[in-house]
Amino acid sequence: MFPGQGAYLPGALAPLAEDEPLVRETLRVLDRAAGRVGRSAPSRLLLDEDAPSLAELVVRSPADLHVALFAAEMTLFRLLTERHGLRPTVLIGHSFGELVALTAAGVYGLDDGMALVAARDDAFAECPPGEGGMVALAVSASRAAGLLTGLGEWEVTLAADNGPRQCVVSGPAAALERVRAAAETLGIGATRLRVPYAFHHRMLAGVADDFARRAAGLRTGQARHVLHSAILGRRLDGPDGVADLVAAHLVRPTRFTEAVRRLHADGVDLFVECGPRGVLSDLVETTVPGVRVVAPLRRRVGGRSVADALAGTGALPGAVVSLPPPERDPAPLPRASRVDGDGDGGPGAGVGADGDGVRDREAVVETLRSLYATALGYPPEVLTEDADLEADLGVDSIKQTELFAQAAARYGRTLPAEGSRLTSYTTLDALAGLLATLPAQDAGARGAGTREVSA
Repeated sequence: MFPGQGAYLPGALAPLAEDEPLVRETLRVLDRAAGRVGRSAPSRLLLDEDAPSLAELVVRSPADLHVALFAAEMTLFRLLTERHGLRPTVLIGHSFGELVALTAAGVYGLDDGMALVAARDDAFAECPPGEGGMVALAVSASRAAGLLTGLGEWEVTLAADNGPRQCVVSGPAAALERVRAAAETLGIGATRLRVPYAFHHRMLAGVADDFARRAAGLRTGQARHVLHSAILGRRLDGPDGVADLVAAHLVRPTRFTEAVRRLHADGVDLFVECGPRGVLSDLVETTVPGVRVVAPLRRRVGGRSVADALAGTGALPGAVVSLPPPERDPAPLPRASRVDGDGDGGPGAGVGADGDGVRDREAVVETLRSLYATALGYPPEVLTEDADLEADLGVDSIKQTELFAQAAARYGRTLPAEGSRLTSYTTLDALAGLLATLPAQDAGARGAGTREVSA
């Protein structure tokens, strides 16, 4: 699986590059490919943990973001297939990830795949940002369609069907704001995404035509792997299918839920995510519970951790499938079950008795991200580590306090004294740092309730 824009993580490949020479070798090739199409070297974003965040790149340099996404996913794919011998049955991408999947399949070489990414950005040159946008809704695509029909907002359409309780709609800015406000009035989680355009919407028809024209000049070859397109709703069948996908990429919705269910019905029961974080893995688990998912780069890890993540899946040559499914990658993430001790192994589940689990800041951020996304009904990619919970995401102080209390219970930590305030801890990264400073609960205190903390 090849994820879209939410999969960026600064310095995502840094530890891996220390262990695996193939990573630096691939990045050198991709840096040169980026230079040939007038783009900055992606390695500077993928090897430096202090590189700009996702939020910064979306606003200031989306072209750099897209090049980094392409490079991270192609590097990991090469590592999995060439170094570890992974043999994929089928490749699937989500939104931008479909372009990466085309390259991974061999339809485009690395140079032409990078040129395809650049052509997509260049096609937006004459399209002013801000006229359209996207809103994530915490409901199914069918319920969202009913909401749009009831409101009579015909200009707003489905952009992405991500899962049973998550979809994204796009359209003109004013109409989109009316939909967002109406959804909130009805108690439906609604988040305006920080994107400059109405992706997967007919508003981009002119851009899509320009992109298809530019892409037509790139060299293509025979696919070495089977490709299934969540945009076209079918497997690609040669050059005509590739041209259809490129033409539809910016204007037709991504029906990821339908694609995952179809692949599962065809016998696919192991999904491996070729990109940083684990956004698509989380979506797959909510769509077809019980399948096995692997997100080797859910956080920054070295080569040993990637090998461990693949071990026992049955995906590697000579491997034996082990049932029940192996445990998830480091930093176990809570799902829809409660996280206050009932149904998730009790307070501090997955954390050693000495509380060291809370010291791994990256792992804690990922756990908070999943906890908050589940509770708020937001797409995980919206909850970046530096997104301001109130200013950017509209999470009021009372809800923030409630969620932080759950997080503290999750790690078996004692909350700050009554009257302490959380308003200076407005991002997931800051909250992870706060958790690390809290004392562990003693055995008698666990399960005895939580203190009230003022917002």
